[in-house]
Amino acid sequence: MLAEELGLHVSTVSRVLHAKPDESHRAASKATVERVRRLADELGYRPNPHATSLRTQRSNLVGVLVPRLSDIVLATIYEGIEESAGEHGLSTFVTNTRDVPEVQRARTDMVLARRVDGIIFGDAYADAEFLREVAARGVPFVLVSRHAGDYPSVTCDDYLGGRMVGEHLLGLGHRDVAVVAGEPYASTGIDRTAGFADAYAEAGIEIPGHRILHSRFDARGGHETTARILADGEPPSAIFAVNDFAAIGAFGAVRDYGLRVGADIAVAGFNDTPLAAELPVPLTTVRSPMHEMGRRGIDLLARLLQGEQVRSERLRPELVVRASTDPRA
Repeated sequence: MLAEELGLHVSTVSRVLHAKPDESHRAASKATVERVRRLADELGYRPNPHATSLRTQRSNLVGVLVPRLSDIVLATIYEGIEESAGEHGLSTFVTNTRDVPEVQRARTDMVLARRVDGIIFGDAYADAEFLREVAARGVPFVLVSRHAGDYPSVTCDDYLGGRMVGEHLLGLGHRDVAVVAGEPYASTGIDRTAGFADAYAEAGIEIPGHRILHSRFDARGGHETTARILADGEPPSAIFAVNDFAAIGAFGAVRDYGLRVGADIAVAGFNDTPLAAELPVPLTTVRSPMHEMGRRGIDLLARLLQGEQVRSERLRPELVVRASTDPRA
């Protein structure tokens, strides 16, 4: 219909409609591109992705696996993924794995059954064992939020973020500190804890093992783990929880022990979720570029799908100081 109306060959119109914005000059002359797109907009024309996939043997579909999309961090990352995917002419769908290996394997099989062109994993285990299985199946994939093995990933520089918190608390005079360290299989908690502990080690202070406890990445996990720390003799003067929800749980445990956050015990988190600044005692935290992480993850995958070699990226975090560690803030 468009070709007849414009007096152009069908192949010319097809090239224009399916070319990426930065490649339209290869499809036809600038004047022709403008004519085709103007008429397509007027008629409300949209390309048929199914018909396109039959011609190209590409589905233009990307599966995204995350532990829980109810987690605001993962939801924000997925917003970035979805936004960038549209710019690359890709569609996405997301599924939850709850960080359970059996569920992760089953959901990956489901994703592959839908003929996806590639996968974004937001739930990688640090040992990378399952990822080796996926790689052997020949499907391109990129990791976001967590890294594992040598597989391409886009993450926050979690180690640097942990160091930032350590240096901040050291600067405030805190020597007896504890860490709510997250799950032991996730690079996020591993790296943030390592950066924090290294900052203290370089200051000549070794954090004892009983002051570094693993926990779930949620408020209940943070509460339970902080309660164990506080029950173990003299409380520390500061606690670093490796994500904001665990830090919010730590707030509750500190309250339960009759102590005050920011006055009796400093508490810091990680990610700078929207709730962090709105708490009764605003939370000191590390701002992670969550949305950009998702965008860059799809950018890397799109390049993989074009046959390019890609390198992992670590995005720079930012320390945001608030009253939970420094009442002056």
